[in-house]
Amino acid sequence: MGRRRAAQDARRAREFKAFVAGAAGRLLHAATLLTAEPPEDNPRARRLLTLSLAHTYACWDRLRGEDPYDRARQYLATRFSRAAWHQYGGLGALGRFRPHPAGPLARLSPQERLIVVLRLYEGVAEEQVAALLGLPRERVHAMCDRATATLLHPPRGPARAVLGAKAVSP
Repeated sequence: MGRRRAAQDARRAREFKAFVAGAAGRLLHAATLLTAEPPEDNPRARRLLTLSLAHTYACWDRLRGEDPYDRARQYLATRFSRAAWHQYGGLGALGRFRPHPAGPLARLSPQERLIVVLRLYEGVAEEQVAALLGLPRERVHAMCDRATATLLHPPRGPARAVLGAKAVSP
């Protein structure tokens, strides 16, 4: 019985190691986008990835045909949204808070980042994102459109005031 258990554990470890080798890079990139940290300095994203992979490993034997990448991505998104909720008093309250302005999605709120990453980077269907976040599908669609418009058309700097013939910067 001990050999059989050891063989199962070794197989599990090999399978999980292969999964991590193939999926960790993409999951880390998704976590970095979620946290809006710069790619070269992303401790929050690495912590999210570690927690997601640890959770996936813990339930590895119970997956039974389920895609481990989907499970890891779902836990990553759930953990991010929970952390944002507890740390800042809700995803909606974070609309004006930008903890790491260097990240490519830093202008978006955490909820908008989550929707954009899941929909556009990961290719998750609107219905699945809506179910994960507990929002109507139409709300997810509208938020994704608004966030995409924000990314494609950044706000302009302050307008210059014109006094007489001279342009004066504020």
